[in-house]
Amino acid sequence: MPLMTTFKTVSEEEVQRINRLQRNSFDILYQVFEPPLPDGVPERLEKIVAHGKITRGDIVLDVGSGSGILIPIIKKYKPGCIYACDLSARMLEQLRKNYPYVKTIMADVRDLNLAGGSIDVAFINACYPNIVDKTGAFSNLSRMMKAEGRIVISHPLGKAFILSLKESLPFPLDEFPKEPEVGALLKPFGLKIETFIDEPELYILAATKINNHQFGP
Repeated sequence: MPLMTTFKTVSEEEVQRINRLQRNSFDILYQVFEPPLPDGVPERLEKIVAHGKITRGDIVLDVGSGSGILIPIIKKYKPGCIYACDLSARMLEQLRKNYPYVKTIMADVRDLNLAGGSIDVAFINACYPNIVDKTGAFSNLSRMMKAEGRIVISHPLGKAFILSLKESLPFPLDEFPKEPEVGALLKPFGLKIETFIDEPELYILAATKINNHQFGP
């Protein structure tokens, strides 16, 4: 049976168009995301990474990693490997300069070709609104996640920050999901909601892949 999901349908042409706009924008703006960070953000990033429950040796994927804002925090937990994917070549170039031990991949998360059942923890920090093909993205994430793997969707400035950016960017941004809808959005991908925090300056949605879920038709 085909996958039933409540994410909006977007044409392949539109996905490619918006991804190009994002790639071009972040190739120009990449230095904006370098430290120093606004007051309170480092502490909130620590809290975000803590919700991934990383254990020593875990394989971690940082989606929309930018120049690597989460990487030094993830590294504290002694993972076995850190993958970082982003649409922007300049972002990933900066990340490699900062953290040469990270394996970088320039790609939309929906197109990542990591082995099935290979990822323990995936972070989608400050980039959920930028993912155009969410059905494709979460389908692929579900495929790549190990049973009982964890996904953390977050923003260290809260979802209102995204609303404040909408008028100033050349590409559209989706809003973060509200509590009543998150379960229905992620259940088709075998993801069970474990934590939901929606504060003025912090958004965290942590989910676990259901052990016996077999994704696909």
